Amino acid sequence: MTTLLTELKSGLAILTLNRPSRANAFNFEMTNELKDALTQVEADSNVKCIVITGSGKVFSAGQDITEMKQGEAISYREHLERTYNPLILQIRNMGKPVIAAVNGACAGAALGIALACDIRIAHSSAYFVVGFSGIALAPDSGVSLLLPKYIGLGRAQEYFYSNKPITSHLAYEWGMVNRVGGFNYQKLVMQIAAELAAGPQEAFAAGKQAFNQAIIPNLAEVLNHEGILQEKAGKSAEHLKAVNVFLERRKKS
Repeated sequence: MTTLLTELKSGLAILTLNRPSRANAFNFEMTNELKDALTQVEADSNVKCIVITGSGKVFSAGQDITEMKQGEAISYREHLERTYNPLILQIRNMGKPVIAAVNGACAGAALGIALACDIRIAHSSAYFVVGFSGIALAPDSGVSLLLPKYIGLGRAQEYFYSNKPITSHLAYEWGMVNRVGGFNYQKLVMQIAAELAAGPQEAFAAGKQAFNQAIIPNLAEVLNHEGILQEKAGKSAEHLKAVNVFLERRKKS
């Protein structure tokens, strides 16, 4: 079964994260498939807007920890340089609008991906979890930069430390989410995507470049620094203990 579903219709590319048995958690295959799909739709002149969403009732739980622990010698910095760092930069550098349609829980690296998108539309039942502190890691995937940009440094640190969920309604109130939908969620996503697809594409691309330069010109530098911090955190006794607890809980569930 493919880990990413691609649907093209009416100027839209809908990319659906598809590992439902793992809460759509990212493994190498899904990360690479998403990067490849974004490259393809960026080059497709018929595609004017991209929607990233999750299958079932979950957007994504972030990185699949089980995969990370299959090789004990894995370098977290090298992993980020191969996966999320180029993916985050790719989304931000795409000239076409990218919507994160957050249909359910969104955590960890998936939060970084959602924050890197241009617009976030959340289902009323969706929620966001920073996630990293739950397994004694530092924020990565651009979360250390993008989350404080949207909700402020104090809130970002609080929710990193506590690992508490941010509801879709709080996320909207704080400016992290653009729109929230309930029974009309799917219709709302498609309406906004269609409006963007009908817009001035060259102006949109130029505007995105302008926003990137004005607000997050240091994104690549931050991603690199996150990797340095994560390399150290990934080797800590705290992290190893937290991961063992996490994996034991998964075995019992």
